[in-house]
Amino acid sequence: MEDSDDFLRLILDSIAENITVIDERGDICFVNHSWSQFGSDNDCLVVQDWSKVNYLSVCDSAALAGDEFGALAGRGIKSVIDQKEAYFNLEYPCHSNNEQRWFIMRVSPFKLNEAHFFVISHQDVTERKLAEKAVEKLARRDGLTNIYNRRAFDEILSEQWQQCLTLKQPISLAVIDLDHFKLLNDTYGHQTGDDCLIAVSTLLKNFARRTGDVCARYGGEEFAVIWSYTTLLEALVLSKALLEEIRQLKIPNERSPIAPYMTASIGLVEMTPNRILETRDLIAQADDLLYQAKESGRNKVSSLIIVPSSAVENQN
Repeated sequence: MEDSDDFLRLILDSIAENITVIDERGDICFVNHSWSQFGSDNDCLVVQDWSKVNYLSVCDSAALAGDEFGALAGRGIKSVIDQKEAYFNLEYPCHSNNEQRWFIMRVSPFKLNEAHFFVISHQDVTERKLAEKAVEKLARRDGLTNIYNRRAFDEILSEQWQQCLTLKQPISLAVIDLDHFKLLNDTYGHQTGDDCLIAVSTLLKNFARRTGDVCARYGGEEFAVIWSYTTLLEALVLSKALLEEIRQLKIPNERSPIAPYMTASIGLVEMTPNRILETRDLIAQADDLLYQAKESGRNKVSSLIIVPSSAVENQN
């Protein structure tokens, strides 16, 4: 019984992985039940006779349509067929309209009666991938405020910088410091200080709702907001509104020399990325402007536009 074709097919059909076998030309010689079922469930155009399908042609068609993973899969399979690689693995997304899905494709060769064949399997790794993404999300969040942490801020700023560079659009960065926060901690205790940080971070989320907007805890009592595709004029309106809303929280800070409640200072800069400037230039300038705002009395915005040949400064 173990040598019968039916017995071997039943084994392969019981496997959850989608499995096909192709020859050296890329023609499909065999598919298991999981492969056929996946094709049927996902409205694949070919579900009746897979033996008429050339898998390499499918990959090439996907690549021509702009599918990066189709191109990678085609090149990987050909590398095994040409014996340039012993095997090939590729992790790729395969999302449907209803859910996110990821698979790992594996290509392994074997030989039968002097003919070369290649097993291609697709294993669903969605559960593992979602778990990884959940862990990654936690690693990018500040444990107290549940907004992005400094590590995530640096990564996202770099991404947004590149996008604005490509699109030749401005990016504005606000660095926010809570005025005399130490006095609040010393007067009311660290729990009150934590509650203050949470309240301010919750407020910040309302100022980072558009595409390209990000708020983060920059460190200690400092926060940052990235406003991509945003001019200084637009960002200044938002910054002033943010300061006012922080004041309206009426968080007591009776020993502050500015006001008996929590206030904040902001360093705000606009840059249009180019090949000379870098994200560190944006951050350094925002930090300098924050220092200016604090030195000139706090509870205000100090702002600047960086242009190729000049700078326009404004304090409010």
